Amino acid sequence: MKKVNIIGVPEHFNLPWHMAIEEGAFTERGIDLNWTDIPEGTGKMCQMLQNEETDIAIILTEGVIKSITEGNPTKIVQEYIATPLQWGIHVGAKSKYNHINDLEGSKAAISRFGSGSHLMSYVNAQNEDWNINDLQFEIVNNIDGAVTALTNGDADYFMWEHFTTKPLVDNGTFRRLADCPTPWPCFVIAATEAFIKENQSVLTHILEIINLYSAEFKKIPSINRTLSNRYSQQLEDIDEWLSITQWSQNQINESNIENVNNTLHELKRIETKKSYKSLTL
Repeated sequence: MKKVNIIGVPEHFNLPWHMAIEEGAFTERGIDLNWTDIPEGTGKMCQMLQNEETDIAIILTEGVIKSITEGNPTKIVQEYIATPLQWGIHVGAKSKYNHINDLEGSKAAISRFGSGSHLMSYVNAQNEDWNINDLQFEIVNNIDGAVTALTNGDADYFMWEHFTTKPLVDNGTFRRLADCPTPWPCFVIAATEAFIKENQSVLTHILEIINLYSAEFKKIPSINRTLSNRYSQQLEDIDEWLSITQWSQNQINESNIENVNNTLHELKRIETKKSYKSLTL
């Protein structure tokens, strides 16, 4: 049995992986796929790939591209979610801010530098025509840290996936002022170069299995109820999310990589752009 370590966020996007693991799809091919949830998100996962603390990560496209560009010996092996991520822009329930324009010059809570919450704050600032040099940040590690920071006034707003954060909006912890979708497919499957070099056939089997599961995922009877119960989401929210989310079974295309590269470079998040071939398998 070949042991493979894989990481991802504890969110509904990754249920196909858990179903495949729980149903023994990987063990049938001699693969012991060991999943670990990383609530801190993409910045933490990039560090784990860099340190070879994991073999594979289901990770935000912009975050891993920035990390690879900065020397992380990792490759994008496939696109995972072909549609944008809806980043909700949240403030505390008692915040003085009521409109997205009010947030110009205020402080963003982020999980860590290089994370999606960090990079997307720049994309949002660009969309709103703010001066990106005026952005301020408070590192909060995860969503629980963001709750504390926004409640205590240590930060002013927090960008996180719309539907994951929706229960905190529903219970009055946060108010959502707007959404900021990624201008590219949001999640990719990335693996360390060391793992790819030594385990190409294992990787092929892993991709074959997850692609079978993701291709059929939305056709599973009552999958909306399964997601709602497992991730403590309202059924109508899950239905909306399913309607706008598409899983991919192909490699991310060059134009999407170029879009991420150009955006990160324009926003001064990367100094140089890497080629499509150097970023992907």
